[in-house]
Amino acid sequence: MHQENPLKILEAKLKGELYYDNLMRKLYATDASVYRKLPLAVALPKDKEDIKQLIAFAKINKTSLIPRTAGTSLAGQCVGDGIVVDVSKYFTRILNINEKNKTVTVQPGVVRDELNNYLKPFGLFFGPNTSTSNRCMIGGMVGNNSSGTTSIQYGVTRDKVISLKTLLSDGSEVEFSKIAVEEFQQKLKLESLEGDIYRTIYNELKPETIQKQILDNFPKPEIHRRNTGYAIDELIKSDVFSNPSLVSKRSRREAFNMCQLLAGSEGTLAFTTEITLQLDELPPTESAMVALHFESVAKCMRSVETLMQHNLHTCEMMDDSILNLTKHNKTQQKNRQFIEGNPVAILMCELRADTKTTLQLDIDNFLKTVSELNLSYAAPILRDDDIHKAVELRKAGLGLLGNIIGDKKAVACIEDTAVALKDLDSYIADFTALMKTYNQNAVYYAHAGAGELHLRPILDLKQAEDVKLFRKITTDVAKLVKKYKGSMSGEHGDGIVRAEFIPLMIGDANYQILKRIKFAFDPHTIFNPGKIVDAYPMDENLRYETNRVEPEIKTLLDFSSSQGILREAEKCNGSGDCRKLPEFGGTMCPSYRATRNEKDTTRARANALRDYLTNSEQANKFNHKELKEVFDLCLSCKACASECPSSVDVASLKAEFQYQYQKANGFKFRDRFFANSTKYNRLASKFSGISNLLFQTKFMSGYLKLILGVHPKRSFPEISKPFSKINVQTSHANNIKTVYLFVDEFINYLESSIALDSKLLLESLGYKVIIINNLESGRSFLSKGFLEQAKALTNKNILIFKNLISEQTPLIGIEPSAILTFKDEYLKLADDKVAAQTIANHTFLIEEFLQQEIELGNIKANQFTNEAKTIKFHGHCHQKAMANQKSSFDVLNLPENYKVTIIPSGCCGMAGSFGYEKKHYEISMQIGEQTLFPAVRNATEDTIIAANGTSCRHQIKDGTDRVAKHPVTILREALA
Repeated sequence: MHQENPLKILEAKLKGELYYDNLMRKLYATDASVYRKLPLAVALPKDKEDIKQLIAFAKINKTSLIPRTAGTSLAGQCVGDGIVVDVSKYFTRILNINEKNKTVTVQPGVVRDELNNYLKPFGLFFGPNTSTSNRCMIGGMVGNNSSGTTSIQYGVTRDKVISLKTLLSDGSEVEFSKIAVEEFQQKLKLESLEGDIYRTIYNELKPETIQKQILDNFPKPEIHRRNTGYAIDELIKSDVFSNPSLVSKRSRREAFNMCQLLAGSEGTLAFTTEITLQLDELPPTESAMVALHFESVAKCMRSVETLMQHNLHTCEMMDDSILNLTKHNKTQQKNRQFIEGNPVAILMCELRADTKTTLQLDIDNFLKTVSELNLSYAAPILRDDDIHKAVELRKAGLGLLGNIIGDKKAVACIEDTAVALKDLDSYIADFTALMKTYNQNAVYYAHAGAGELHLRPILDLKQAEDVKLFRKITTDVAKLVKKYKGSMSGEHGDGIVRAEFIPLMIGDANYQILKRIKFAFDPHTIFNPGKIVDAYPMDENLRYETNRVEPEIKTLLDFSSSQGILREAEKCNGSGDCRKLPEFGGTMCPSYRATRNEKDTTRARANALRDYLTNSEQANKFNHKELKEVFDLCLSCKACASECPSSVDVASLKAEFQYQYQKANGFKFRDRFFANSTKYNRLASKFSGISNLLFQTKFMSGYLKLILGVHPKRSFPEISKPFSKINVQTSHANNIKTVYLFVDEFINYLESSIALDSKLLLESLGYKVIIINNLESGRSFLSKGFLEQAKALTNKNILIFKNLISEQTPLIGIEPSAILTFKDEYLKLADDKVAAQTIANHTFLIEEFLQQEIELGNIKANQFTNEAKTIKFHGHCHQKAMANQKSSFDVLNLPENYKVTIIPSGCCGMAGSFGYEKKHYEISMQIGEQTLFPAVRNATEDTIIAANGTSCRHQIKDGTDRVAKHPVTILREALA
């Protein structure tokens, strides 16, 4: 008799989702660490009853539950072979705020920065911070006892946890909070798992000899960043265990709180469903950052202890390994403008005060100390947005490390060590000497003011020799940290990578106490096994198979800059920047913002492609329906190429995948139609009046939408006469510069009046405009994976412009998605790479060109009207990724009474044919509703809506019934 799959039975019992297909299991097999374990299943529970079902299932079926929020763990906490329980989709509510007591209660899936945005009107905030704060979640912060840049001022997460509502391993609901000695004694009498836990804690920690043993072996108490094992050294400070001879009165807590133990326990003891946090008042409003520049890491470290005598709010360090990587990241180039010369290390010291006067006094005193130390060579003072830029530069450091081309990477294993400040200088000297024995130039990236250093060796974990080094270096560093009585796990937790070393760090006798506490909480090892106690080996279950034969994968696009498409995908290290929400700006990742599903992140697409290309047995390794599924909602917005710190270019990965997949499976009629839309638009434009009449009639438009798979609510674009039919000759004096205007296929056949506006504007401003008619960029082919056709167009266009485009005669385009192909895909498609690069160097979006000419003084405000107008501008995704929105902002601001604001929107949601398609329409409109549509609807009727993308203007019309103008049309109308 056939026995039904237990997972299928479990799935039927859950209100949330349960996935046990290959794709979802592969997507959750990794986090941001070096580890990979294929889980049994992935659960997205909707409520605590779902979690109880999962606990019961795990107990009966002898499997485990791995709790997960954003999945940005660096130590492997979120990987395991049981059921990954992702609470990031449904456990996302802020439940209660108590202004008087300055507390807030949240579910574990609330994003840290999202919480602080909510708290700001109350004058409160949650202090602990991380570099992943715009996507990491409170549950993960509690699990890892996160701290971040602000810990020197506001403490670590453990300091802020007041109470936790949890489910224990028997499914019982227990709330842990502060209790007096009398209440503790009552807990000891409970005939339940909760009572067993309290009795175990009491019996294990009560003897004075044990307390002394703990204090003698755990990290120094002044190291406030320490996650070495379970925090039994914190528990013995309570009144329940108070021993004045062992624990000073100053450090003793008034009451026992089990939350001290659960914070930092990495989900191995209980499953948390609600968290109550202590909040702080918002920091002082006046701030300045002194960015000290050093010629060596040693000089930088020597400064820290003295400088920390000032009331610093942050004291962060990064070395030239990070700084050099930022030189080549488009997003970070603007953030590193404060760098003077080529420092080996930067120490970012932030001061805050309630008044400007007090702040200046603090700065003066600080600089006096800096001068007396005489260790740094520059001390620029940053204020306002420049502070934000510097902080963003530092935050990007982790992801930027993934930009190292090739298989050698900066590996997270020893990056979490913390020592007392007085030991910092000596520790660094010893550490540097140790690294030299391994011929390692480690990456230094540090919360220096807290004595914590993110030190990473450069290793190739695909090679067995480097895997041996991985263990050897970690072991030697653990011994060095123990020498200074430091913490091996400062803020990122033990996880798989460091849990093996806990017996060394705290002594075997103390480690046995941890094991007995784990057993008391979780006798059946349901919760996140292999982390903290009974650790998985740190050099097994790695993301990459060692000494593997690299698969040979031929592509049509040229991925040689990343050493092939597989290594392009492998650049994703899991840092999860693609999970940030719309309120935190940027564009990445539109589909995740709409669905909140991991499957729809940039990270998922890179992970899936990496996994299938590595492990596929197919002759065509791209031929997997799972890859088709994971790429389905990618809008090819290109935000990942610039916003992802590792610059993983998923738009190119998708284009190559579509091409290869369709080679094996053929092309759908709808995809072929949209890929060849220019051909049909060209034909329709010959009879534009009749075409528009037909397309707008209910019967014909309905019929076309049906056969093309277009959503009934989506309107068709209006066909225009080709530009060559409406072009007019002018008699302007054209003596400033000659430009080639690229009239692309979208503008030419759908909005040719914008091409005319562009020509008239440029000529009126004194430029000679040359137009080569009826050119096509190939964007439609690229968007549907028709790469051979795109390549043919690329080579054709390169040949046309090869001897025409130069610094004196630039190429200018109107539609971002078309003109920017010259700067992006053409470099991957062209046979003549030298010519393609030369043309790319002198190709500009029309607003970029106008902005440069304004800066050169060739275009002036007096050439335009002085009439007052208000404009709201939405920028195209490709402009944001490969150019900049500031150019559009600047040129629209040129008329002296024009007031322009940039709508802080991400992707509009249209993305060419994506928004037309019936299966994508709802997602498309949902993306538009995130920021763009509300901003347009809230604009007054006399406000001009500006958008430079054809798709964007169409989406705005369909979503808000407002007509958006291209910036060149606005400027042409504004000519004096």
